[in-house]
Amino acid sequence: MNEKYLPALRKVALLGGMSGYVAISSRELGEALGMSQQSASKRILELLEEGFIERDLGARRQRIRLTEKGIEELRREYAEYRRIFEMTDHVILHGTITTGMGEGGYYICQSPYMEQFINQLNFKPYEGTLNIKLDKEDVGKLDIIRDSPGYKIKGFSKEGRTFGEVTAYKAKIRNIDCAVVIPERSHYDDVIEVLCQYHLRRTLSITDGDRVEVRVEI
Repeated sequence: MNEKYLPALRKVALLGGMSGYVAISSRELGEALGMSQQSASKRILELLEEGFIERDLGARRQRIRLTEKGIEELRREYAEYRRIFEMTDHVILHGTITTGMGEGGYYICQSPYMEQFINQLNFKPYEGTLNIKLDKEDVGKLDIIRDSPGYKIKGFSKEGRTFGEVTAYKAKIRNIDCAVVIPERSHYDDVIEVLCQYHLRRTLSITDGDRVEVRVEI
């Protein structure tokens, strides 16, 4: 994305434009960005054309809100700044234990996956995953993790079914070695799946609703 759009997106977001329409005129936007009303009007049109905002002209005042595409650009910018100011070799995630869709064990048991997990992670995973629903403020950290190389688990085809690529990131929960796995195609935006050689719920005596901290290597 052209970085010249970011100040306008930030301004709309700060006014509340991530959750709904906000009223702001071209003149007001121009004053906030230090540009003329004409330039601000042009910037709004550019953002509309790029699909970063939506506009409602039905009311007496122009109303604008960010689209999911616009929000995603701000998330990406946020992740980059976190890497600058929190430069480290790991990311800490906080969340709550939750019950998943029950598919983790089925996928892990597929021998092409299992062989790669053993080779890449140096342990044989228990046949199931621990699902953790991330705190809202930590969801953005997933972008930092995804931007890290991790361990690529190749996809494959079996009996007419395609199993997609997975990326694993070594991690720890209470000093127990494990791995966060992020499928190429995921059902979730705010839930992570964790592999471990142990049954984590039993080993850590945790259950749905309990809070955990995950230290992920990047």
